[in-house]
Amino acid sequence: MKLQQSNLLLFTITKLNCLLECFMVLIKAEKTAIGSICFLAGPVTLLENALVLGVIAATATLRQRPSYLFIGSLALADVFASCFFTTSFLDFHLFRRSDGPTAYLFKLGGVTMAFTSSVGSLLLTALDRYLCIHQASSYKLLLTRRRALLSLLILWSATTFISFLPLMGWRCPTGLTPPCSRLFPYINKGYLACWTSFILVLLALILGAYALILWKAHRHESSMTSLQGAVGSGQARMRMDIRLARTFGLILLILVSCWLPALSFMLADVSVYLTRNQQRAFAFCSTLCLVNSAVNPLLYALRCRELRVALLQFLQKLCETGKCKKSTVDPIPGLHSVETNKCTVFTEDEMPRARTTRLNSISEMVKNQQLNISK
Repeated sequence: MKLQQSNLLLFTITKLNCLLECFMVLIKAEKTAIGSICFLAGPVTLLENALVLGVIAATATLRQRPSYLFIGSLALADVFASCFFTTSFLDFHLFRRSDGPTAYLFKLGGVTMAFTSSVGSLLLTALDRYLCIHQASSYKLLLTRRRALLSLLILWSATTFISFLPLMGWRCPTGLTPPCSRLFPYINKGYLACWTSFILVLLALILGAYALILWKAHRHESSMTSLQGAVGSGQARMRMDIRLARTFGLILLILVSCWLPALSFMLADVSVYLTRNQQRAFAFCSTLCLVNSAVNPLLYALRCRELRVALLQFLQKLCETGKCKKSTVDPIPGLHSVETNKCTVFTEDEMPRARTTRLNSISEMVKNQQLNISK
């Protein structure tokens, strides 16, 4: 009896390995290329986002501001993405580890949660910037720290629930054979279609939010130009709406370029039978999502002046702790004078200054120009 059970278990494992071979499609050269991408992008993504998280956690003024709470959520999601995606992807495609349904779906759920939370955090960041521009006068009342934390709680709860639905039962009824997904073992095509559509909706909302920001910026810039008239003080510098268009254009170009190829293959997997060449192409496209997580700190976190100052202060403290030599440069000014709820959405290069006063929003910029002309 025990011998029969042992033989049955061995037969089941052998059959499972043979079926999973259909998903392990990379050849040796492709394994080398993808392995190099993961081994390079994974640690870089982890270090960048862990540093952003550490700076925000160590700076009291940043922790109180909704804008940096959303950036911290994005960094946390990208930390998870660097860990979960790199380990599970390399484990499956390079080391050809054949996990059972429960173990595989648990790993895939972690990857899905990380990337879904990353895109969700990008949407919250875009909405934060939208409110800062369109509701500049009431921004502090609309987006309090408490509401920001509540939105993050809802985001992470929803993404966790959605990501682990296959583990909770919404999996392919036939195991590994059609009509299951050709890209992910044990995944139901209905679930794949729903998740892909959900991510596409989030990306569309992000695009819409930034489009409205640019439209509002263009209107304010046109109003400011008409108010200046012959003064022409703004002619010596680039129009603010053009600078914003370039910045947001870069953000959206990277976002779409990294996510659209993989999402396109997922949508195709729902409707057609993918070949092995298409499966290999998807493996390369999926690494772009990891690259996006590596770029996010550069686009959203380190472009903020307050966070860069806090980062330098954080590094100075580390040097002092490690008994490094004191720098001969002047100490970096603190952040204690920064207003805790001030709207922080652009870099200092994107927001023009009126004399020595930094403008907190485009609406305030127009008011200052009106005051200057009246004088």
